[in-house]
Amino acid sequence: MANRRNFLQQVGLMAGAFSATSLFNQAHAAEFEHLNLSKKDISAKALASDEDYWSVIQQGYTTSPAMINLNNGGVSPSPRIVQEAVDRYNKMTNEGPSYYMWRILDQGREPLRYKLAQLAGADPDEIAINRNATEALNTLIFGLNLKAGDEVIGTKQDYPNMINAWKQRATREGIVYTQLSFQYPIENEEDIVNAFEKAITPKTKIFHITHMVNWVGQIMPVKKLCDLAKKHGIETIVDGAHSFGLMDFKIPALGCDYFGTSLHKFLSAPIGSGMLWIKKEKIEKIWPLICNDKPNSSDIRKFETIGTRSFPIEQGIGEALNFHNAIGPKRKEERIRYLKNYWATRVQNIPKVKINTSLKDEFSCAICGVSIDGMTPGELDNALFNEYKIHTVGIVWENVSCVRITPHVYTRLQDLDKLVFAIEKIAAKKK
Repeated sequence: MANRRNFLQQVGLMAGAFSATSLFNQAHAAEFEHLNLSKKDISAKALASDEDYWSVIQQGYTTSPAMINLNNGGVSPSPRIVQEAVDRYNKMTNEGPSYYMWRILDQGREPLRYKLAQLAGADPDEIAINRNATEALNTLIFGLNLKAGDEVIGTKQDYPNMINAWKQRATREGIVYTQLSFQYPIENEEDIVNAFEKAITPKTKIFHITHMVNWVGQIMPVKKLCDLAKKHGIETIVDGAHSFGLMDFKIPALGCDYFGTSLHKFLSAPIGSGMLWIKKEKIEKIWPLICNDKPNSSDIRKFETIGTRSFPIEQGIGEALNFHNAIGPKRKEERIRYLKNYWATRVQNIPKVKINTSLKDEFSCAICGVSIDGMTPGELDNALFNEYKIHTVGIVWENVSCVRITPHVYTRLQDLDKLVFAIEKIAAKKK
């Protein structure tokens, strides 16, 4: 009973992930500190190929021996300590839900907001914690005061849930939704910027920009597009579902007005966690997606009144942040880019094989599309899994037809060697 009481006191003081007794501190802190000190003079780019370093990181994950998971662009697995945190707090919650959720675990939300803000380079009062990028971005899409005739510019390669949200507003309220269409990969940013500029009219109010295109991993020139928008008095929404927790950047530096992301992708937070960022002076004018007693408040917390939610998941986000920060954002970005290039550069010259993503650093990071002449994406996806137990995803969407391959920090080179072998063998069978 004494140990249980001490644990609850620690949680109440807040707790959990950011306390001295966090699961990360118990499991990894000393080892990671020693590891990072031993590599402190090595650049992030050079460290990307240091397998001794990354083997330690890999041990923090629980990967299935039954398959090779290369669809981390969909949902990434969490490190073991994140899973254990969710389990721990879930068991505790179920001993007395209303007490432990609202009187104990709810105290962990503000420290979590602060830590997310640190990673984002933002003010904590600009950060709302929610369930995924769709919720964050739909809050913005439906919360903006737009009227019939106001125009929004996006692309046909944006994420479907955001496209459909804009189409719903267009159908119901008469806003004008213009979708540009691109043929990726694109290695000239001005081609993208010029396309947006040509689409601007006096009625254009919003640019909807996908930071990293989920289909093929194209990195869009967000800063240039936001600068262009400002010149014309246009506001900008950035979909950062695939960039946050992967690329080393600060949200305000992008120059956007609004930003939404999922945390269960490259940050490796629990499944069903996301984040919304709104520039402080613009919070007041955005309506909450779910009702709030003060919908015109300038308090970012008005976007969190979703009723009963998963407090254990929120505590798990904290442990994911600990794991991510111990690696370091730049090191993580360079490692995952290295893994993408490791396999893609080795298959790009195989007969019948096509890489659908730029391999230049400024235009891609983790996600890369591959196709084989004479095969549909579905056929290639099935062959990789059925014959080699490599899990990927086939993509057919608006000028995109390929299999998406996405490694993560836990991905081993021997797994990518098997991928290269599999692609070579499958391609050789096509006459």
